[in-house]
Amino acid sequence: MKYWRTILAARRLSLRPGTFASYAPRRRHQASLATAAESSSHRAPPPPGGASAGEISNEPLSQYRKLVRSGVLRGDDHQTRIIQKLQDLHDKLVDYNPPRVSQLAPPSLFSRLRSSFDESYRLKTSEPSAPPPDAPKGLYLYGDVGTGKTMLMDLFYSTLPPGIKRKRRVHFHAFMIDVHKRVHAVKASAGNVGDPILPVARDLANEASVLCFDEFQVTDIADAMILRRLLESLLNFGVVCVMTSNRHPDDLYKNGIQRSSFIPTIELLKSQFEVTDLDSGTDYRRMARAASTVKPYHYPLSPETTKTIDSIFNSLTKHPEDPVIRNRKLHIWGRTLLVPASTSNVAKFTFQELCGNPLSAADYLEVTRVFGTVFLLDVWKMGVDRKDLARRFITFIDACYESKTRLFITSDVPIYQVFSDDTGKTEGASDHMRGVMDDLGLSHELVGKSSIFTGEEEIFAFARACSRLVQMESKEWAETAGDGCGGCGCRI
Repeated sequence: MKYWRTILAARRLSLRPGTFASYAPRRRHQASLATAAESSSHRAPPPPGGASAGEISNEPLSQYRKLVRSGVLRGDDHQTRIIQKLQDLHDKLVDYNPPRVSQLAPPSLFSRLRSSFDESYRLKTSEPSAPPPDAPKGLYLYGDVGTGKTMLMDLFYSTLPPGIKRKRRVHFHAFMIDVHKRVHAVKASAGNVGDPILPVARDLANEASVLCFDEFQVTDIADAMILRRLLESLLNFGVVCVMTSNRHPDDLYKNGIQRSSFIPTIELLKSQFEVTDLDSGTDYRRMARAASTVKPYHYPLSPETTKTIDSIFNSLTKHPEDPVIRNRKLHIWGRTLLVPASTSNVAKFTFQELCGNPLSAADYLEVTRVFGTVFLLDVWKMGVDRKDLARRFITFIDACYESKTRLFITSDVPIYQVFSDDTGKTEGASDHMRGVMDDLGLSHELVGKSSIFTGEEEIFAFARACSRLVQMESKEWAETAGDGCGGCGCRI
């Protein structure tokens, strides 16, 4: 019985033996929920394989030990130190139960006018000036590709103390889209009077006393300008935040427009969060990965490739009660996105249709919210003059990964050569790019003469896209991704 409980726990985390891999839960019809935890009592972590007889089963450290003992994870000292931080936070959250934030009565005309001119009056009447004294300090976990950021967040969520009833886990892209929608609604209802961030933060605090962000990053000036105010308000309302990111706070929004205005946000992150480096020199995502029977990436373009993809598409859309619809319309923020061919859970696009048009992360998140499986055909090789297409393609891959969407791609070149330029317009790979290539086990012959990416954020996005496509080839991914395929019992 104990053996099967361990296996079931492992399947809930969707982790395979020998890996410390990332996994993102499905988000089909809403942003997924998640959580965190903190701890007041320090425990010295025993060896990864050890466990005490009286161990409570649903805690980060004990669950981690079970996974190590069963062979689902490979334990090491670095992992154990990171898990201990999750355990510490878990323990502190056991008795943490902040009250809901009271809603203020609609302001009078006088108070609205005064608050619009007097910042101190507005803050005094509507928001605490500091976090509650019993609020645990949040976690900011950062690391490179394959360091297990998403797996850690999964472990954290699955062991949240039962007393935490209000929680939310969301990819940072989706969260900021939600925030901007709420800010827009507040401005529209209040006639642009007062601070729109405060009521938005109050609503978010009432929805979740623990907020977890996957892939925290800042590339948009609109996000950069409101983040400090938003995070500060959330913390003052007692919200405990846990974040994963690919960058140390000091490296966020590098070279961004008006970055000097973003510095207070960086200082807030460093002072109010425990900043933890996850890098250990090991890419757990690539360790002992079992191959899937159906690969997501097919090349070169040929009659055989077309036949294979058509066969997969037909097997997933063969149900007569759910026929293929041509040019289905998706409505996103007042715009219409045409889906050339789709059923209720499967969609098919060409690369030109999905990445050749000026679509945003919001568009791709909506596609992956609606459809459990997406086909993307005829992906181009992109040179330096097509960086915009490359960024959209990477954003789409990220959306598929975070929502556990099953993805099938066709191209004329391997994924590592999609982002290369053989025209001589670039000067060859930078030292940073060469390091990324070494980490991924790539050679110049395999990638091409030179990558189109030069900036640190671009290179990281390239590496992450490649690493995530590698993970999508795993048996684990094939068994868990795509609601429609997983539920119909088909074998493709």
